[in-house]
Amino acid sequence: MPDAKILLVDIETAPINGLTWTMFEANVIHVIQPTYMMSFSVKWLDKKGVKTFGLCDYPAFKKDKTNDGPLVADLWKYFDAADVIIGHNGDSFDIKKTNARLAVHQLGPPSPYKTIDTLKLARASFKFDSNKLDNIGRYLGVGRKLPHTGKDLWLSCMAGDPKAWRTMKRYNAQDVRLLEAVYLKLRPWSKNPPHLPSYSDATGCPVCSSTNVQHRGFNVAKQRKTQRLQCQDCGHWHSGDIVKVAK
Repeated sequence: MPDAKILLVDIETAPINGLTWTMFEANVIHVIQPTYMMSFSVKWLDKKGVKTFGLCDYPAFKKDKTNDGPLVADLWKYFDAADVIIGHNGDSFDIKKTNARLAVHQLGPPSPYKTIDTLKLARASFKFDSNKLDNIGRYLGVGRKLPHTGKDLWLSCMAGDPKAWRTMKRYNAQDVRLLEAVYLKLRPWSKNPPHLPSYSDATGCPVCSSTNVQHRGFNVAKQRKTQRLQCQDCGHWHSGDIVKVAK
């Protein structure tokens, strides 16, 4: 088991509330309410239990349904504790959106962490019919996102409907469970992953830290030869020690 603390995360945000002159391909001419975070779900890799937090869980929600300060502060604690953060399109959306809300609430950056983006993993090594998390989960047979009522679910949560919030939190939690399942399927194909054994000063598979590794020949280049290794737990191929090449 890796000693690195690896966090799976998914956030849900509110749409921008604004005015437009038209209903098709419109530019917003005035913002009434900027976007804000509505909920987030997190899970530590290889640990049991998904934690889900929604605006409705905080006392401030009764007075201001857009006040995501306490919610974002709790997510900051998870980011600060993590060595690696995994998300689907996490590099472009979940992490940057979170950073924006951290800046708004003057929380400051959490301690440094590495990231793994399953969308980038999917694009780098595969040609799925679609790279959406739901489709990859279906394609690989590991699960699906929960169905919902679309924008009406978001609007009902924004209005404070308790039933809608229960659905939203279940939906958010399932996204993280599906994210983990998809990541574990794609993990062996990782091309440039964070080197997890470095966190424990151990030797082993760079993507899962397993020491159950077999020597499977050599990688040979013009100037050097390295041991070719395969993890017997996750299946990832990687290079080992450099072997001297006779001149």
